[in-house]
Amino acid sequence: MPALFAPRDPRVPRRARRSLPVVAALLVAALGLSACSIGSTSTAQPGSLAQNASLKGATFTVGSKEFTEQLILCNITIEALESAGATVHQQCGLNGSTTVRTALTSGSIDMYWEYAGTAWIGYLQHTKPIAGAAAQYQAVAQQDLTQNHIVWLDPAPYNSTYAIVVKSSVAQQLGVKTLSDYAKLVAANPSQASMCAATEFEGRDDGLPGLESTYGFKLASGSLATIAEGAIYNAVAKGNPCNFGEGDTTDGRIKGLGLIALTDDKQFFPIYNPALTVRQSVANANPNLAKVINPIAQALDLATIQQLNADVDINGQQAADVARTWLQSKGFIGK
Repeated sequence: MPALFAPRDPRVPRRARRSLPVVAALLVAALGLSACSIGSTSTAQPGSLAQNASLKGATFTVGSKEFTEQLILCNITIEALESAGATVHQQCGLNGSTTVRTALTSGSIDMYWEYAGTAWIGYLQHTKPIAGAAAQYQAVAQQDLTQNHIVWLDPAPYNSTYAIVVKSSVAQQLGVKTLSDYAKLVAANPSQASMCAATEFEGRDDGLPGLESTYGFKLASGSLATIAEGAIYNAVAKGNPCNFGEGDTTDGRIKGLGLIALTDDKQFFPIYNPALTVRQSVANANPNLAKVINPIAQALDLATIQQLNADVDINGQQAADVARTWLQSKGFIGK
């Protein structure tokens, strides 16, 4: 797998697909133009997080990338910190991973949520992921702390990575639950195994070529439709021009359109668990920060983040409202 990839749909955070900081300093200089920068003081009401620890007197700047999931995570963090008494300045929605990572390392922001696989391949310059979520996280956290003075708080249990999606009813009809099942379907009935994919997925080592090699199948040209990434979910839901498609495990459209993600039973796709990354000086000066954030991370499972993303992308809610409602529903902050 190459260490760097060209940019693609900004909603997709996991894969290390960005060019690294050749022009990052210029991008960070434009933070005020690319994100909303607002200072606020304790607008969120105290809940269980405030009972765990106090952040009164602390001031933080929280950033994020620009796609839905990151906007939700950014707002969750802001509300949580405010509920514990902190003053928070926000830089939610910075344009691209390079920008937000450089904002963190340069001190323009104090924290943002990053994905273990992205940091391992994109920032720490490794060419292959490490097998196993815990092992990947530990390797990233240790090296990023030593090399870049970045602290990784507890990871969320969900994995935000590639997936092959299919309509639930079609999966049942064809008897396909796993990618191994899909490989058998390709051999037995190529037309029923029709796949929609974007151009980049068709050429990436961690995309279709690697998937075919790992699972031992080869799609015929007539079974593969190359379409725009944003159109894939609807195409799969309609079964036209494909029954299966490239997707993202956390995308809200999976649930919203009645799709499922096939189980990656050979664990081919890299692991991208998110965690709040914090400058070491900030973490050291605020030991209660982890006590506030770690319970949130532990509660963010796959079903939860899919629903939160769907609330924004399908139901049309604002990321800030979705974040606040979820935190209140868990008792993390008050109503």
